[in-house]
Amino acid sequence: MKNRLITFMMLVAMLLLASCGNGNTTENTKDTTETENESKNTAAKPSGEEFSVGILAAESGIPIILAKEKGFFEEEGVNVSIKPFSNPMDRNVAVQAGQLDATIGDVMTNASFKENGINMVITSDISEDFKILSSPNSGITEMKQLDGKQVSLVPNFILEYIMDEFAKEENFSYEIKEIASFSGRAEALLQDQIDGVIFTEPQAGLLVQQGAHLLGSSKEAGIKGGTISFTEEFLKEKPEDIKAFYRAYNKAVDYMNETDASEYSDILADYQFPEAMSTYLTNLPYDLEHANAIDQEQFDSIITWTKEKGQIKNTYSYEDLTDFSFIEK
Repeated sequence: MKNRLITFMMLVAMLLLASCGNGNTTENTKDTTETENESKNTAAKPSGEEFSVGILAAESGIPIILAKEKGFFEEEGVNVSIKPFSNPMDRNVAVQAGQLDATIGDVMTNASFKENGINMVITSDISEDFKILSSPNSGITEMKQLDGKQVSLVPNFILEYIMDEFAKEENFSYEIKEIASFSGRAEALLQDQIDGVIFTEPQAGLLVQQGAHLLGSSKEAGIKGGTISFTEEFLKEKPEDIKAFYRAYNKAVDYMNETDASEYSDILADYQFPEAMSTYLTNLPYDLEHANAIDQEQFDSIITWTKEKGQIKNTYSYEDLTDFSFIEK
């Protein structure tokens, strides 16, 4: 009887100890989980500090404009300042002067920046479609008829690469006619002073309305090299701001796909877009795409072209210039 009582008391004591131990473990686990969650929530938030993004007055900048003006950036907790530029040269000067945290550009420009000690990292592609046009009275209605003709474009950027790709595909050569401004190139085309030109929207659509002939489209040809890039310093210091930037950017793309352009044409007008941009977007036969990675084969092709043109001496790899981890799938 005495042995049974001792055994019973020992079992009770063991159960009590186990109960106390389990209670502490549960409480400790709960406390640890709450602490980890709080830490994660704090770390996952964007800084809310203002940062600047450079754009050109073209189709590629519209999702960024709408993300700001429709409040999508604010919803995601990012504070974006948009800096418009009338040409890529002025944009590049601003990058070199450290005036921009991010910018719309292209692969070859990022490679040239890297060559000159400016570390910009490609974080996504852009929405783009460059059109090759011929002058109204040139009689040129097919791409191959540009053989030996004068085409005006901005050399060393994506425009020249696209033109070279078409020339290679159609087996012709052409002469570059440099004209500094958008308006100057457009006027020269309409006055038949040059044979061809390459423009993105809305300029391309406006020129077609005025008699220019549409010869080809970079989108239809599958040529894509436009980018959004952030400074390496910004990537390291504020990765959550970039993730939030792309969430807002993709919201703007969805908004554009679901909304007639006439409903936001007044916003585009405030950024110096003509009414033709609204018409172009309304008549698009396809949906715009979310931010995505640059195709590596296309990237390698552009780097090879950039080196052959003498813009860079080094061959930069996909890993050297890109980081697409900020785009949420």
